[in-house]
Amino acid sequence: MVLNSFKLDGKTAIVTGASTGLGQGMATGLAEAGAAIVGVDYVDMPETKEIIESKGGKFIGITANLLSIEPIDKIISKTVETFGRLDILVNNAGIIRRTDAIDFSEKDWDDVMNINVKTVFFFSQAAARQFIKQGSGGKIINIASMLSFQGGIRVPSYTASKSGVMGITRAMANEWAKHGINVNAIAPGYMATNNTAPLRADEKRSADILARIPAGRWGTPDDLKGTVVYLASPASDYVNGYTIAVDGAWLAR
Repeated sequence: MVLNSFKLDGKTAIVTGASTGLGQGMATGLAEAGAAIVGVDYVDMPETKEIIESKGGKFIGITANLLSIEPIDKIISKTVETFGRLDILVNNAGIIRRTDAIDFSEKDWDDVMNINVKTVFFFSQAAARQFIKQGSGGKIINIASMLSFQGGIRVPSYTASKSGVMGITRAMANEWAKHGINVNAIAPGYMATNNTAPLRADEKRSADILARIPAGRWGTPDDLKGTVVYLASPASDYVNGYTIAVDGAWLAR
């Protein structure tokens, strides 16, 4: 039955940025499909743990600052030590800094690029090495953005980083497909999360955004559940190097 190809029973997934928002929603979706979840964030994740365990899922949380790549190997080791294997990596952790491009600082540039691109690449590299060691393939899912396709306003480093995510997703897929590793990305549209709180608080900007979304609403973390489960499951075994927009038809407008 085709629905069996969407099941993740016996799989283990690392989800970064899992304490709230999109990361929490995707971690919950993967757990509902049967995966054990390793959540990673710079803060504790009691709410995510409670949500997943209340549904009968398995969850451990690892507190780590992904502005540096230093924690990555320890996270992989802890995952394998706890659950015996790694099958799925969701690179969701990211930050955004808003300032006019003419005034943008080097620190804001470096901080955003470090976590949004550098860490994504080196976490993917570490996961791929574990997949190859296991000999069973694996799934890497990066979180891109509408600004992987567009320029944006007052977010130059975020735009550069998310364009970079889409590019390295293709590059890694090209090299690692031969190992049975799928590398894809999800580009969320305008979602009601902490990152977009300033936009939603600006009545004019929020109204302008909503006017362009054919679906007529901001997205929610639940809107990503189906896509992340698809990309993490055998159902997507021949999908590689692609970025799927989940945007209420924003890009189609």
